[in-house]
Amino acid sequence: MTLSSSYRRIYAVVARIPRGRVATYGQVARLAGLPAHARLVGYALSALPEGSRLPWQRVVNAEGRVSPRSGGSPMGLIQRRLLEGEGIRFDARGLLSLERFRWRPRATPCARDGSGK
Repeated sequence: MTLSSSYRRIYAVVARIPRGRVATYGQVARLAGLPAHARLVGYALSALPEGSRLPWQRVVNAEGRVSPRSGGSPMGLIQRRLLEGEGIRFDARGLLSLERFRWRPRATPCARDGSGK
């Protein structure tokens, strides 16, 4: 599998995350058939061209935070504002509730049997 095909798979998963929901980097990687490649999801999202309509802001870390690398940066503030605009709320520590806001896609037959095909 080439890097670009991995990125396309990641982008296809991110495109499915509905408004008002989030997924973690690891969750996106698993759904893209790339388990244990959460970091690759971050690289793929950072490679998006300016003006992309992909809802990149809906991907957060496993703690329910905007990624620490972007958290205090202008992009981190933009990500948080975009999520808040979708109705996602953060607590005083900068955490959102994954229990409440995590995207739970319906399992497909391939996902249920673990074949990934």
